[in-house]
Amino acid sequence: MNNKPKRDFSPRKEKKSSEKNFKKTSFKGENKERGERNSGFSKKRNGEASHSKSGFHKKSSESFSSDRDNIQRGKRYGEFKPNKERFSDNDEKRERKSSFIKERKSKFNSKSDLQKKRFNKVKNYRKDKKAELTKEKGYEDEFMKFDWPIRLNRYISNAGICGRREADKLITDGLVSVNGKVVTELGTKVDKRDIVKYKGNKILPEKPVYLLMNKPKNYITTTKDESGRQTVMDLISDEIDVRVYPIGRLDRKTTGVLLLTNDGELAQKLTHPSFEVKKIYEVTLAKNVTQAELEKLADGIELEDGMIHADAISYANTEDKNVIGIEIHSGKNRIVRRMFEHLGHTVEKLDRVSFGPFTKKGVERGKFRFLKNAEIAQLKRAKKKLQ
Repeated sequence: MNNKPKRDFSPRKEKKSSEKNFKKTSFKGENKERGERNSGFSKKRNGEASHSKSGFHKKSSESFSSDRDNIQRGKRYGEFKPNKERFSDNDEKRERKSSFIKERKSKFNSKSDLQKKRFNKVKNYRKDKKAELTKEKGYEDEFMKFDWPIRLNRYISNAGICGRREADKLITDGLVSVNGKVVTELGTKVDKRDIVKYKGNKILPEKPVYLLMNKPKNYITTTKDESGRQTVMDLISDEIDVRVYPIGRLDRKTTGVLLLTNDGELAQKLTHPSFEVKKIYEVTLAKNVTQAELEKLADGIELEDGMIHADAISYANTEDKNVIGIEIHSGKNRIVRRMFEHLGHTVEKLDRVSFGPFTKKGVERGKFRFLKNAEIAQLKRAKKKLQ
């Protein structure tokens, strides 16, 4: 006869919430207990009582050993700080800071006008000095970015003198010296400690700067004018310390988009006719232009320096027949004016709307802006394609 006890297959009773190891309590230190429990610490240290399902009891040796590890971990990473205390500390810091600022403002307002003027003068001087030091550091960082040594023609190009091919010609002509010795051999490399001079003047590779200007009327597109007339450099001289020069030319009466840079190689490529950079102009004429004349300009006309034609041409709007939009890639001097003068028209206004992908949108007449990083990247991609 089998005397084995019968097995009980009845479903087990679930434990009540009150029997769980960590039941919810409603005492004041609830948040602190939960925080310490989540961070791996036991309720209390050094043999104090802890809460369990069987009530309050002294900690076992095992819990002491685990707590000892946790204490060491706490020393290394910093003990847990409850949220309430952390927020209260931040509030105290915020109050101290605000009271300090109010105190300084009250002291400043109590000063006389002369004292305020002197204070602001010193403050602005310190700000300018800090900006100057930051700029110098930025330049040094850019200067150190080159993979030294570099070829001499690249050094000259980055100094903004000209492109690399023209730099090779300057070297062979004996116009460049390195450490006091004239260098005529192509492929010569220089280090950052070398002193390079062009026509007796020391040159340094500069950080590339790219500007977009909305040129106003009655300004010459050049760096200097012997007659003392206003140049586009007068519009930027107070705000730009780096030596830049215009890419291409706009005559004195022409307005619109003008790029300026110290990147000699890029300037050469964008202005050379073989690279065919597109330019769009808006031309206002003294009298109306017929459709036949527009077609004639699109097909091509013969000028003193050869054939020329418009890449695209049309009326700017259907109402005004004397306002024409023309797209052209030629960089010849006064080419748009000469095309219309050849047909017997007088140009009253000439405005360059775009140069390549760049427009004057958002730039007031006589103002300029720095090109954005995406625009500079676009220029550099074009520079590689043009090589």
